[in-house]
Amino acid sequence: MIATADGIVVGARGKRTRAGTISWKGIPFAAPPVGPRRFLAPEPVTPWNGKRDARAYGTAEVQDKLYTAVGPGRFQPTGEDCLTLNVFSPDRISASPRPVMVFIHGGAYLLGTTATPLYDGALLARSGDVVVVTVQYRFGPFGCLDFSQYSDAGRRFDDNLGLRDQVASLQWVQRNVAAFGGDPDNVTVFGESAGGSSVTALLATPAAKGLFHRAIAQSPANELNISAEAAAQFAQEFVAMLDDPSYRAGDGTAAISPERARELLQGASAAELHRAGKHLTAYAPQSGTGEFLPFGPTFGTEFLPQDPNQAARDGNTHPVPLIIGTNRDEANLFTKAMGLLGDDSGEAESMPFPEGDEVFLGVNDAAHRAALLQAYQVGHRGGDPIHMLGDSVFWGPAIAFAEGHAAAGNPTYVYRYDFDTLVLRASGMRATHATELFAVFGAFRTAIGAGLALGDWRSTGKMTRVMQGHWTTFARTGRPELQWTPYAANHRDTLVFDNHSRIVRDPYPQRREAWMRAHGLVPA
Repeated sequence: MIATADGIVVGARGKRTRAGTISWKGIPFAAPPVGPRRFLAPEPVTPWNGKRDARAYGTAEVQDKLYTAVGPGRFQPTGEDCLTLNVFSPDRISASPRPVMVFIHGGAYLLGTTATPLYDGALLARSGDVVVVTVQYRFGPFGCLDFSQYSDAGRRFDDNLGLRDQVASLQWVQRNVAAFGGDPDNVTVFGESAGGSSVTALLATPAAKGLFHRAIAQSPANELNISAEAAAQFAQEFVAMLDDPSYRAGDGTAAISPERARELLQGASAAELHRAGKHLTAYAPQSGTGEFLPFGPTFGTEFLPQDPNQAARDGNTHPVPLIIGTNRDEANLFTKAMGLLGDDSGEAESMPFPEGDEVFLGVNDAAHRAALLQAYQVGHRGGDPIHMLGDSVFWGPAIAFAEGHAAAGNPTYVYRYDFDTLVLRASGMRATHATELFAVFGAFRTAIGAGLALGDWRSTGKMTRVMQGHWTTFARTGRPELQWTPYAANHRDTLVFDNHSRIVRDPYPQRREAWMRAHGLVPA
C-alpha cells in the first residue's frame, strides 16, 4: 500500500518467476482525456478517497483488437480513458533510493499497450535493483494528429498530445516515485521503436527539461516525426474522412469549415475516429508530404520547436547521457511477418515494397538517394533492399542523432544488436526489430519468450545478463559497464551485442557518411 499525491494505491507481490518483486498497475497519471478533454493536453488527476486497487493494467488506447493480445484468446480492453502507468520494484527495503527507469512502448504511434507481457518490468527491476515505470499514452488520431488549426475561443485543440502525455508521466514520476522507493533525481527514460523515437523527441522537448537524467533510445524511427505543414494537411484529410466516410483522400476537396471540423472532432465516436485513422494511414504514402505514416510528434510548434534530428545537429538536445542503437536485421519483422496489413474484420491489403532508391524512406533528395544506393553496393549485404529499408527507417536517422548529440559534448553510447537464436534463425527473423526487448526485460525466461530460447538456454541467459547489466548500470551511474566506450568522431566505437559482444570501430563508414550527408551533417 503506497500513498501517492493523488491517493492510496494497493499493489500485488509477484509469484513464481516474478517472486521477489511487487507491482502497482493501472495508476492514472492524468485525468481521462474524454468528453470535453478529448484532444486537449493532459490535465491533473482528480484525487480519490480510500484505497485504489492497482493490481490490473489500465485500458489500452483505441486500436485494432489483434494488437492488444495479452495471452491465448485474451485481449486488453481499449478506450480513450487510457492515461495510466505501472510501477515495478524489488520487494525489499533499500538503504537508499533506487534508480528509476521509465519505459515508453513502441508501435509506430499506431498501436501498443503496457499490458503486453513483453513489457512486464518485474524481472528488470529485480535483476538491476531499480524501479521500473511503464507508461501508456495517446497515439494514432487520438494523440498524434495536430488539430490546432481548428481551435477557437470556445474550443481548443492542442498539438503533440502523445508527447505531452509522456511529459505528464515524467512529472508524475517526479511527484510520486519516492513513495515507491525510487530516486526522482535519477530517472532514465527508455523506449523502443516509436518509444525510442519518443525518447529522442523528449530530448528535444523544452517542457521535458530536468524531468529525466539519462536516456536510452532502442531502434528509434526518427523519420516518424511530422512537420507542422504535413500535419496540417493530414488533419484536413482526416476531418474530411470523418465528414464523409466515402471521401477519397487527396482528391483536392478536403475543405471542411472550422466550425464543422470542431463539431466532427468532438462528436465522433472512438470507433469513427479509429476508422478514419486507418484510412489516413493508407493514404499517407501517396500524400505528397514525404511521410510514410501520418502519426507522430509534430515539430515546428511551440511544444516541439525542431525536428529532433535537427535539434541534435544544432546542439539543442537536453545535455544528458544517451544510449542509442539498432538491430542488425530490423526490417525482417515487417517484410516477413507483416507483409499484410489486416484489421479486426480480417480484411487485408498488400504492403508494396519500395523499389530502387525509393527504399530510402524519408530521403527526398535524388543525389542523396543515389549516394546511399552506391554506398550499399559493396561490403556486407551489398545491395540487399531489405537491409537498406531497415537502415533507412532506423539506423540512418539514429546514427545522425548520435553524431549530433555526441558532438555537443554529451556522453553517447552506440550499439548494434546482432544476437539471435536457433528459433529466430530458422524463422528467418534473425536479430530483427524488437528482439532485444526479450533480453532487456528478461522475457526469455517467461512464457512469452521461452519458445525463442529453445536450444539456446545458456546464451539467452548470458545475453539477458549482459544487456540488463549495461542498462541498469547506465541508469545508476550515467555510464554503462566499463568495456563500452563513448562514441566520438575520432573512432565511432560501437558495441555489438552477440554471443561474444565486442567493440567495433566505425562499422560501415561509407554508409554512415552517406547517411550523414542525407541528414545535413558534414562527415568527419
